[in-house]
Amino acid sequence: MKPMLIQVKDVMKTQVDFVDGMKTVQEALHEMKHIETKTLIVNKRHDHDEWGVVVVSDIARQVLALDKSPDRTNVYEVMTKPAVTVPPDMDIRYCARLFEHLGLSRAPVVENKEIIGIISYTDMVLKGLCKIV
Repeated sequence: MKPMLIQVKDVMKTQVDFVDGMKTVQEALHEMKHIETKTLIVNKRHDHDEWGVVVVSDIARQVLALDKSPDRTNVYEVMTKPAVTVPPDMDIRYCARLFEHLGLSRAPVVENKEIIGIISYTDMVLKGLCKIV
């Protein structure tokens, strides 16, 4: 029996929060629009730049745990750049393997050089495995 193909685009979140890397962490947290957001995509500064990504756990480790002020810490200080991205047509099994190999928990989904969503382990397991079972 051939395994069912479930692609990243089938289970990703399409609500994405973007932020300028020069903003403070405090400003970035206030700008988060989506209640379930755990990830902020840091905007490119120019056409040849790359996206950055900030996950809530980055803020916890690099600001909260180190007792830094979120009002005096800029997003660029805690972001990961370049962000590892995945294509929307990737099989979620390979996406999960990529996450495991690189130690990721989520990644932006890119199509035609634009971010169209975010994929996470949670999305793959709760939305993807439910389709298989």
